[in-house]
Amino acid sequence: MKTNQNTINWTDFTKVEMRIGTIISAEIFQEAKKPAYKLQVDFGDLGIKKTSAQITQLYQPQELIDKQVVAVINFPPKQIANIMSECLILGAVNNDNDNVILIQPERGIKNGLRVG
Repeated sequence: MKTNQNTINWTDFTKVEMRIGTIISAEIFQEAKKPAYKLQVDFGDLGIKKTSAQITQLYQPQELIDKQVVAVINFPPKQIANIMSECLILGAVNNDNDNVILIQPERGIKNGLRVG
């Protein structure tokens, strides 16, 4: 069996706080170096967080509204152009064309629930 050099232990995994959120606003991020959207995501009792996402290949801003996503919410804030990103929305990257496909729950669930 091949060992992955990036193996983490259970304690490391439990530190990653992945939560369910609903996108409540999406607009073109004009100031970004690469095509992206500015998003606001509602995490229920955990509040609304801002981020940017390079998902312009497969998604239009209006179709992102009310879409539930999975995001990491416990990274430190990161300056991206003129916004402070407060979470990282998770997606799978298709290496053939660099398209990002969002990871979503199979059915609507409460915002803020932990994934793990």
